[in-house]
Amino acid sequence: MGSLSVKAIKTAQERIDFERNLINDIHAFEYMLNHNLFEDNIKRVGAEQEICIVDDKYRPSLNALNILEKINDPHYTSELALFNLEINLDPFELKENCFSLIEQQLQTLLKKGRDVAGENYNDRFILTGILPTLQKKDLVFDNITPYQRYRTLNDVIKNIRGDEFKLHIRGLDELIVSHESILFEACNTSFQVHLQVSPQEAIDKFNWAQAISGPVLSVMTNSPMLFGKELWSETRIALFRQSIDQRNNTHILREQKPRVSFGQNWIKNSILEIFTDDIARYAPILSTDFEENSFENVKNGIMPKLRALNLHNGTLYKWNRLCYGVHQNVAHLRIENRYIPSGPSVKDEIANSLFWVGLMEGMPDKYKNIWKVASFNDARVNFLNAARTGIDTYFNWFGKGISARKLVKTKLLPMAKEGLLKNNIDKAEIDYYLDIIYKRIENNATGSKWLKISKDLLRKECSVHETNLILTKQIIDNQEEGKPVAEWKPVADCKNELVEKYNKLYKVMSTELFVVNENDLVSLAAKIMEWKSINHLPVVDDQNSLVGIILKDQLTDSHLNSDTIAKEIMNMDFIAASPETLLEEAIEKLKKNKTSCLPVIDNNILVGIFTNNDLLKIERLKAQTS
Repeated sequence: MGSLSVKAIKTAQERIDFERNLINDIHAFEYMLNHNLFEDNIKRVGAEQEICIVDDKYRPSLNALNILEKINDPHYTSELALFNLEINLDPFELKENCFSLIEQQLQTLLKKGRDVAGENYNDRFILTGILPTLQKKDLVFDNITPYQRYRTLNDVIKNIRGDEFKLHIRGLDELIVSHESILFEACNTSFQVHLQVSPQEAIDKFNWAQAISGPVLSVMTNSPMLFGKELWSETRIALFRQSIDQRNNTHILREQKPRVSFGQNWIKNSILEIFTDDIARYAPILSTDFEENSFENVKNGIMPKLRALNLHNGTLYKWNRLCYGVHQNVAHLRIENRYIPSGPSVKDEIANSLFWVGLMEGMPDKYKNIWKVASFNDARVNFLNAARTGIDTYFNWFGKGISARKLVKTKLLPMAKEGLLKNNIDKAEIDYYLDIIYKRIENNATGSKWLKISKDLLRKECSVHETNLILTKQIIDNQEEGKPVAEWKPVADCKNELVEKYNKLYKVMSTELFVVNENDLVSLAAKIMEWKSINHLPVVDDQNSLVGIILKDQLTDSHLNSDTIAKEIMNMDFIAASPETLLEEAIEKLKKNKTSCLPVIDNNILVGIFTNNDLLKIERLKAQTS
């Protein structure tokens, strides 16, 4: 979709025109399969690198288009958000040292972009599945890249839904938010790998790609957090699915599938089934201008662009996706792996791609016609479980239970090596990159593990904001040193940050809140304050809006030994602030109003509290950094 000028389908005639071209493309594709018109004598590997851009405070930078213009390199392109860019690498023939060549090109292009971003804007690039410092306020409509195709997709999906997008992900923590645009999709950054396949092997290879998805993902997870909440080991899987879900309640009742999915079943008879099943399940939502009759072209020896089919395919987001392309009148097929996250380092990404390609090429003959020996639901459940628990996952692998580490170490790494040797990849190259995967297994060290361990260590002394900032800085520093994640040491030191981090309340407020309802007993409120060693307890109504504050020093024995409820004694004359309130202003409010706590409100919702204890902690940390 990114290469097309798209428009929303608004009229019955526009829908008819698109569907006519779509059916025509299917006929052309089927004709090409039947007449062996696809390239089948060469294998190539390609990749797409998605990037986040941060400013000198490690927050999202909106300079993507300016940086893109100054880079002036066709390998670079825009992405959905103004804080993202993408690099499209050249395809390399699958042989000899092709993965080293891919790494070399990627490192060269990243350096070019980093130099431009740093010298012109003091910005930095980061490769990460989800940027730790992203906040909900960064995902407003104004931060969508101002190209028509992005805004059209946003408008179409929002109109179909008829209400706000809702995000609900439960992991160690739980995240429930609503949002007004598809920009949550831009939280996800990936390293997408393409493998060219021949039509003859496409069915078995695509099914095999589905079968190995869970085990492959388990040793590559890199996105355990969103907005400071610890969720899935690869939160991108849940986030991406919900971020552009166009279904409303009516669609769900008739079991309409989301446009981001793992798939429905094995492909058995023809690779064309992938496209025909998608057309049957998903209505077209975008169109474009058509310049060819694809079926007539192919009969005349002109390989068609299949613009309708590619556009429809581009509005569906399969974790393994079959792609069609044509170059210099030669058509080809490739399988795109879309679930590998960006980062933690370039070497990790190249190792991930080599491992996946090796597994694809090392598929044992016994797994052809895979539907005879394996359940598709097992593959789908394995994938979701891997996204949730990463390298700690326990899989159902062809009817037998096995841990992720044991499966990858004893079965899949040897299989990948065999597949790579079969394609004449240099043995030294194979050993070098597969050893990166092996060390993750031995050290129990993925990007997600590193982030979780570091987050837990930092949160002993740091706020959520400070933790996210430090993690972001350390990821960038480690990447630029070029070390694979298995060599990264957890970070636990709050002393290396700048004083500017303390300038606003959202950076320092306490977000782990305990509250009581206005109709709760005061004696219960007293117990909560005793149990949690707190001196202030917010009081909320049935709509979860803040209506008062109870202070520990206002409690009396008569309150505790009676049926007095919170609303009868709570202080309703409280002073509140917003997350963006300057720290100096907040301190002045505390002093002026002779109070020891300041509730923090965002859109009428209590999101934090700032107390004298938080102020003392800030002063202590400032002293440590001076």
